[in-house]
Amino acid sequence: MKCPHCNNELNELPLCYGIEAPQYFYTVPEEKRTELTDDFCVIDEQHFFIRGHIEIPIIDSREKFIWSVWASLSAENFLKSNELLLVEGREEEEPYFGWLSTELSIYPLTTLSLKTRVHTQEVGAVPLIELEQTDHPLAVEQREGISIERVKEIAHLINHG
Repeated sequence: MKCPHCNNELNELPLCYGIEAPQYFYTVPEEKRTELTDDFCVIDEQHFFIRGHIEIPIIDSREKFIWSVWASLSAENFLKSNELLLVEGREEEEPYFGWLSTELSIYPLTTLSLKTRVHTQEVGAVPLIELEQTDHPLAVEQREGISIERVKEIAHLINHG
């Protein structure tokens, strides 16, 4: 498949992109970082983050495009999510309020600090992150879906932008 924007060959079209850590992680001195795993981050025992997925439907497809991102949680909700990590039925938990803590630079407006609801999934599954329904382009995409052409454009922007 060729990238429609630059004609470079794409071996496959990725449907998921992820960020290693919340944005704030990169702004504090090394000695102040306390813990970073694949799914959780704690900084200075004051800032708590959880990794989750923003799922975006692909129009005319059963596939979903996924941003693997970070959201901040209150200390109380962060501790609760950790306590329930291996508890069956945890998906019945009410969603946690959070702030998107990942900058997705392909969007014309910052994605930092968008309001979110973090939905716990069954044991072993990453939480789903629902954005507040605003007119932010990312929130609109999550609500309305994107075309396969948009998925190709995102691949181009990430790989060649």
